[in-house]
Amino acid sequence: MAKLTKKRKEALTKYNRQKLYPLSEAIDIVKKITTTNFDASVDIDVRLGVDPRKANQMVRGSVTLPHGTGKKVKVLVLCTADKEEEAKAAGADYYGLDEYIQKIKEGWTDVDVIITMPSVMPKIGALGKILGPRGLMPNPKTGTVTMEIGKAVREVKAGKIDFKVDKYGIIHSSIAKISFTNEKIVDNAKELLQNIIKLKPAAAKGTYLKSICISSTMSPGVHIDTKSITA
Repeated sequence: MAKLTKKRKEALTKYNRQKLYPLSEAIDIVKKITTTNFDASVDIDVRLGVDPRKANQMVRGSVTLPHGTGKKVKVLVLCTADKEEEAKAAGADYYGLDEYIQKIKEGWTDVDVIITMPSVMPKIGALGKILGPRGLMPNPKTGTVTMEIGKAVREVKAGKIDFKVDKYGIIHSSIAKISFTNEKIVDNAKELLQNIIKLKPAAAKGTYLKSICISSTMSPGVHIDTKSITA
């Protein structure tokens, strides 16, 4: 078992790890126990009562956080020449087609989001083994395969994030920076959680929101009372 650092021991004395806290109180605690000397990310882990091995219980979607994530998102648009100006005007960091497909084949994946057009998807299909494991494969369900290139880029830049339940039934997502005000973190967390609630599969039985934990980079997690979200 890993030895606890002095800072971690001190953080664990500031709250009860066994207690479930209302969302706003949990965020207060996370701010108090964050000791990084950089602007740490605030992360949420949501354990769902679903079996992601079954297609009818898969939970995935996208949401635009009202205050963004605080991260500078690098966007690549894979598009035909007639859409390049639209991508540029919307703020895409990179745009083009064949030259970037070749770069990706050679191992380049230094972007956070890839947006493309339906007509281009056959070319991108061959990149699945590279992009898939990194969560970069464009998908119509998340709005990253679209003819509205400019709109998609602006949404991502404004704070749109994708989320997907993993094989253990957990959704992991970064929702803010620790420098955000408590109110902004609450707003972002509620927006994500309410969207997850709306996506409850009809086939999921029993308790849907099993547990919610919030933390910052390198901080311990604080458990949130799910009733404070669903009330």
